[in-house]
Amino acid sequence: MLKREERERETGKINSIVGPGTKFNGTCDVEGAIRIDGEFEGKLKVSKVVIIGKSGVVKGDVKSAEVIVGGKVIGTIEGDNRVELQAGAHIEGDLRTKSLVVDEGVFFHGKCKMKEEGPTGVG
Repeated sequence: MLKREERERETGKINSIVGPGTKFNGTCDVEGAIRIDGEFEGKLKVSKVVIIGKSGVVKGDVKSAEVIVGGKVIGTIEGDNRVELQAGAHIEGDLRTKSLVVDEGVFFHGKCKMKEEGPTGVG
């Protein structure tokens, strides 16, 4: 598993941060990446990556190219390319993605749908 700093360098610049002790309620559109270590309630749409830290709590829908969860999400997660659920993550809701990584010690209650990469070639 990559360290936080290595993962942030790999995924690009973090454009927005919801820090510990911060509560945000509403709709948030981010061009780039966001890290959530506080509480977010509403709809979150991000172009590159959403990182929900160990202390982060999201109640609502998350849509991004990549989603990394170390904290808690109650709602739908849609990671167009990849979703990573780190040890200790707590997920209550449905999940859609092409690639899913799940560490040991994750709580997940919901449905998971894996998207197909392209045409199946069945005719």
